[in-house]
Amino acid sequence: MPEKLLSRFSRASFTLPHLRFLSPQASLSLCSLHNFIAPTSQKSPFTLSRSVAAATAMDSSSSTPCKLVLCGKSSAENEIAKSLMNNNTLKLPDNVQVSTLLHSEIINKQQRQDEESFCIERFMNSLSTNQFGRLLIWSPILPSTHDVVSNNFGELPIGTVCVADVQYKGRGRSKNVWESPAGCLMFSFTIQMEDGRVVPLLQYVVSLAVTEAIKDICDKNGLPRIDVRIKWPNDLYLNGLKVGGILSTSTYKSKKFNVSTGIGLNVDNEKPTTCLNAVLRELSAAACTLRREDIVAAFLNKFENFYDLFINGGFQTLEELYYKTWLHSGQRVIIQEKNENQVVENVVTIQGLTSSGYLLAIGEDNQMCELHPDGNSFDFFKGLVRRKLE
Repeated sequence: MPEKLLSRFSRASFTLPHLRFLSPQASLSLCSLHNFIAPTSQKSPFTLSRSVAAATAMDSSSSTPCKLVLCGKSSAENEIAKSLMNNNTLKLPDNVQVSTLLHSEIINKQQRQDEESFCIERFMNSLSTNQFGRLLIWSPILPSTHDVVSNNFGELPIGTVCVADVQYKGRGRSKNVWESPAGCLMFSFTIQMEDGRVVPLLQYVVSLAVTEAIKDICDKNGLPRIDVRIKWPNDLYLNGLKVGGILSTSTYKSKKFNVSTGIGLNVDNEKPTTCLNAVLRELSAAACTLRREDIVAAFLNKFENFYDLFINGGFQTLEELYYKTWLHSGQRVIIQEKNENQVVENVVTIQGLTSSGYLLAIGEDNQMCELHPDGNSFDFFKGLVRRKLE
C-alpha cells in the first residue's frame, strides 16, 4: 500500500468533516468525557489509588512515576511480565518515569487496590482468548494507554492490553488531547497484520466487537440490551449521544503493520452526555451495573472471534452485522463542492462501504460515488471529497 494512503488510513482518526447529515439520528455531539470529580479520600501507603487529584496534578514533567501493574493469564505470560519488570523494559514518552510491579507482588505483600479500581482477577476470570488480552498492563493513573502499547510495541506480545483507571493525556484525532476521569473505560491493545489493504477496515471490526460485547454481557446477565451504535468511522453512540470512540495507529516494519488500537467508553459518568449505566438504569428496575472488567474481557473475547473471521474471510463476513449496527444505511447527505467560483450542493444517499473502507453513496443522477474524509474539521458545510465510481 502506498505510504501516503497508509498514513491516511492507519491512524483511524478520520471523520466526515464537510458533510451534512439530513437524518437527525446521527446528529453530532462532540464532548470529551472530561468531567470534574472531587479528590478521593486519602488511602494507606500500600493502596494503589486512582486519586483524581493526583491525576490532574501530573504532567509530562512530573517526578512521580506511573505505576504499571503486570499480570498474565497463564504462567507463560507471567514469565514475560517478570522479564519486563526485571529488565525495566517499559518506557513512556516525554521522559515520564515508570514504576513496574507484578500483580502477584501486590497479593503477596497484601497490598490492596482502591475498591473502585479495575479488578484484575475479575478480568482474567472472564477472559477466554487464545491471544488477545492474555498479558495485562494496568495503571491507576496514566498519560495514555495508547502510548504504553505503541511505544513498547516490539517488547510486548501481540495482543497485550493496557487499561487505566484515569487518563489525563489521552490521544484523539489530529493530536487532540482528552482527559478521561474515573468511570470511563480506557484501554489499548496491540495487533500485527500483514496485508495493508485490510488495515483500514480493522477499526470497523473493533467498533462492531464493542457493540456486540455489550449486548453479550446484557444477555448473559438477563439485562435489557443497551443499543450502542456505530457512527462511521470510529465513534460509538447511545441514544443519539457520543459515549465512546476508537483510535488506531500503525507503523510498517519488517513487512508487517504494527497496529495499536485504543478504545474509550463512558461507563459511569452521566455528564456531559450520557453513559452505559445511566441508560441501563432507565431500562431496568434491578440494581445492576456494567463493570469495566467485564466489558474489556467480553470485547477481547468477541474481537478475537471477529478478527479470525475478518482475516480469513474478509470484512464481508461481518458486513451484514456491521450495517445493522451503524447509523448510516440509507442516510441522505449534502455535500458541497466548488465548481469554478461557485459552490454546488449535491445530495447523495449512503449505500454502505467501499472495499477500501470509504463511504459508498449514490447520487440523484444514479451515479455511484465514494466519499472521502478531509482532515479533522467539524465544519460540515464546506464540501466533501467525492470520487465518482465507474
